[in-house]
Amino acid sequence: MFTQSRLTAGLAVAASFAALLTGACSTESTDLFAPSGPTLSASKSAAPASPSASALGAAGNFAILGNAAVTCTNGTITGNIGTLQAVGSVPPGAVTLTTCPVVGQIHVGDAAAIAAYNAFLSAYTALAPKVGDVCPIITGTLAGANLAPGVYCVSAEAKTGVLTLNGPASGTWTFKVAPGAFTGTNFSVIMAGGGQACNVTWWVDAATTMTDSNLKGTILSGAAATLTRGTLIGRAFAKAGVTVTGTAVTGCVGSGSGNGDGGHGHKGHHHKHHHDKDHHGDKDHHGDKGDDCDKGHDGDKGHGDKGHDKD
Repeated sequence: MFTQSRLTAGLAVAASFAALLTGACSTESTDLFAPSGPTLSASKSAAPASPSASALGAAGNFAILGNAAVTCTNGTITGNIGTLQAVGSVPPGAVTLTTCPVVGQIHVGDAAAIAAYNAFLSAYTALAPKVGDVCPIITGTLAGANLAPGVYCVSAEAKTGVLTLNGPASGTWTFKVAPGAFTGTNFSVIMAGGGQACNVTWWVDAATTMTDSNLKGTILSGAAATLTRGTLIGRAFAKAGVTVTGTAVTGCVGSGSGNGDGGHGHKGHHHKHHHDKDHHGDKDHHGDKGDDCDKGHDGDKGHGDKGHDKD
């Protein structure tokens, strides 16, 4: 037989549980984050971890993937470049390089590019927030934060300062920016404790824009990706175009590539340049807006294997 005190205690527990469920998708700042740089708590959900190169399949050895347009000016790219669209398709595929040496192959709408782009879309869909995910959104710039391996949901506020990712070589970090864009100015990511840059993934609902930043990890962008000055050790994949200006991109190809925070020199630039005339910026075609915790993101409408024009 319940006493009044037992009933009161039971109601308090139920209320606390309900509040926890309600707050799981709150966009308000919590004490998970403070500017002093604590170690933040990761999501406890069963969300998939960062995709490895093998999980990315055909996209694993690409540094840059865009839907129709990839442009690089006064930068460097180590790794393969590709576009889903071919030269003669609508919109036309184009890789435009201006003072941008590339160590790698360039694929414009050919079989390799189509396979890689579809692998990117599969990885994007697999990591998209799903109904039932518990991933409180961490607000703020991430400046001074120190993160252990895990899955984190972050707000679309502009990122700046230094973010440290501290974990073993086998550790993986997945960041989900949803809803909204992933932007950063003077934002740097440092790997510590043996952590590998190529084990970091940034899943982005909308566009990605990094300026004067030193980012690490694979960007899976729901719209265009724009990198202006700075460095990227990882990959930049986008459902729209990719624009690289004054940025050194080092892809995650081969063992040890893009790992840690050591120097990443660029090999001799002995590639063929593709200066595609009539460069066309491609339009965003994702339409995958959604709540960070509650809405899934459907995969893009089928991208059939259009004509495999060779570069």
